[in-house]
Amino acid sequence: MTNVFAAVDLGASGGRVLTGRITSERLEVAEQARFPNAGIAVGGRLYWDILRLWKHILDGLRLAAANGPIRSVGVDGWAVDYGLLDRRGELLGAPRHYRDARNTTGLERLVDLIDPSEHYRRTGTALLPIVTAAQLLAESEERLEHAERLLMVPDLVVYWLTGRQGTEVTNASTTGLLAASAERWDDEVVSKVGLDPRLLAPLRQPGENAGNLQPDVAAELALHRPIQVTVVASHDTASAVAAVPAATDAFGYVSAGTWSLVGVETHRPVLTESARSARFTNERGVDGTTRLLRNVMGLWLLQESYRIWQLQGVVPDLDDLLASAGRLPALQWTIDVDAPELLAPGDIPARIAALCRAGRSGVPKTPPEMTRCIVDSLALAHRRALREVQALTGLSIEVVHVVGGGARNGLLCQATADACGLPVIAGPAEATAVGNLLVQARAADELGDDLKSLRACVRRSAVLVEYEPGATEPWDRAHASLE
Repeated sequence: MTNVFAAVDLGASGGRVLTGRITSERLEVAEQARFPNAGIAVGGRLYWDILRLWKHILDGLRLAAANGPIRSVGVDGWAVDYGLLDRRGELLGAPRHYRDARNTTGLERLVDLIDPSEHYRRTGTALLPIVTAAQLLAESEERLEHAERLLMVPDLVVYWLTGRQGTEVTNASTTGLLAASAERWDDEVVSKVGLDPRLLAPLRQPGENAGNLQPDVAAELALHRPIQVTVVASHDTASAVAAVPAATDAFGYVSAGTWSLVGVETHRPVLTESARSARFTNERGVDGTTRLLRNVMGLWLLQESYRIWQLQGVVPDLDDLLASAGRLPALQWTIDVDAPELLAPGDIPARIAALCRAGRSGVPKTPPEMTRCIVDSLALAHRRALREVQALTGLSIEVVHVVGGGARNGLLCQATADACGLPVIAGPAEATAVGNLLVQARAADELGDDLKSLRACVRRSAVLVEYEPGATEPWDRAHASLE
């Protein structure tokens, strides 16, 4: 009987449970459940509804189990956010959201406690308000006093599934607390931040056995035999990059979703002052690789704009909206998508209009115009990041792979090809779940033992779309205008 693997894939705007199996050296994927996710504002603070997510996860796994025997389960999700457990292993309140306003204060405290250049040399992590170390410095002293263990969100789910605690290394590398060049927490940074080292769980690697489902979970899912939970690359971007269908090493990637994670894959971290100044971060990947990337604001700008338009009674169909935007001339309106005004939830269209006015350009007024502005500005940000990462590393990029939900956005993929002057290969759209499933399959000895084997399987399995670049001169001028 063919092994079936289940992937729990948690994103900042939605989650899903998919199953996959390897047949004839191809990965066959089936969606079992899809559910929403969003921050919940209470008393001026922003939280994740982790218990509702847990219910959705169990419902999805129950559906998956009802469709046939499962060999193992893997969990990936967004990075930087965490839950705190007390000495009994119980959760100390809902996890806070990385967009919570408190994190700006935490970052200010972090740079007071440790020199940013030293921090980068030790951890390779770009200092942003969302980084876990900054969040912890904005954390309630009372909660930290009662906390015995910190678990990243995917690791928290694995703990609830298995009863075993650990921190998977790709997600650990987003905390600002992991040593850049060694498989360990950086004791010096942990000390300077003022954390008890015992708060940090032992590190785990993709492919390890995290344990079997706990009896109460198995009973909830109506399972009558042990089911293993396999450690995967629990940072969703690490799983997505593992699923990049690259046939060459000369590639750049855009993991396009709520955020655009734009960069290259290297065999060692890049810890130069130039990389730090350019806001590149080093994150662990599968098989000891490093993802040197920049966080770009991403399609959350369009998601949040769409939410605001719905509240205003303007409810365009998303496909129609993108089609209308595609009929407009490119580069009429552009902004810096990483402007700090765009980080927090709220009236993104009004904020974009204000940025356009401040830049002394025309102001997009309709939803299609605003959508064109967002897409073109994202494409310019992708171009800027990919050109800068080549300069930092000396690597050559011959093709750009767009994976994740943004791979379905043809307007964004074509704009990225035009802006970069490089072919773009789009797909798979479910790259995070695909990477999750492939690591599980490899752990079960159903695939070769290197990344090339995983990526070859993706090329055999996924529907990929290629976009050829058009004229780059207008994008050159638009890029110069934003400098």
